[in-house]
Amino acid sequence: MADPRTTAVQVKAPIGQYGGGFMISREAKAVCDEHGLGPREFYFRGRCGVLGECEADVVTSVAVFFPPEHVRQSWEGGRKMPVDQAVELAAGACQDWGRRKLGGYDGCARIAELLEKVVKAASPVGAPLFAGWRAVPLAGDPPARAVQLMHVVRELRGGLHANAVLAAGLSPLEATLAADHDATPFGHRSGEMIAQFFQWPEPYPTPGPDVVARRAAAEDATDDLMAPVFSVLNDDESDELIALLRLGDAR
Repeated sequence: MADPRTTAVQVKAPIGQYGGGFMISREAKAVCDEHGLGPREFYFRGRCGVLGECEADVVTSVAVFFPPEHVRQSWEGGRKMPVDQAVELAAGACQDWGRRKLGGYDGCARIAELLEKVVKAASPVGAPLFAGWRAVPLAGDPPARAVQLMHVVRELRGGLHANAVLAAGLSPLEATLAADHDATPFGHRSGEMIAQFFQWPEPYPTPGPDVVARRAAAEDATDDLMAPVFSVLNDDESDELIALLRLGDAR
């Protein structure tokens, strides 16, 4: 029987991969092509538009692991699209990605049912993007609904993880360079590759043992913070969710 912390650890990789994969998907690219937005303009307007029409510093405060100047340029460049439209299009890309990736998977309805229970009960404190995305209407069909809820849970973990990283005394770049990225939409990549993707300027320092240890401690702290989120599920539901999210053969 999985306890809440074990559940948090076991589900973070598939939730990270499927809940965030739409951001670099063909569905997102199609939106960019149709509306004349750059990929990062749509990324920040769509993902962070749940905060409303705000200053770039507000977006930087939640897009913790990106360089502030890159966030500013992308956010300002995307102002040609209203945030409400950007969020609607981002949610649509997420839903379409879910339909394409998990449309043949019978477990989606139950995944959605269990994750909706988790999402409704979770505290939004420390995770503003989670709070914003929780308010976005859910898709009605199981594959789209399941993946949209994975995205919402991923935003919750992301917000709590940023808090844990900063509390560990790490800079966002240090945390990126020292991280194990198996739980991201990118699969396994080196910290340097992720830093490049996030547009951090080079050259990069090599993380020392202390930085690596503090990054690992921040990951453990994030798991601790996520444990109460899954405590709303009973043991049987936790085991069921873990089993259903073993999605290697679902695509």
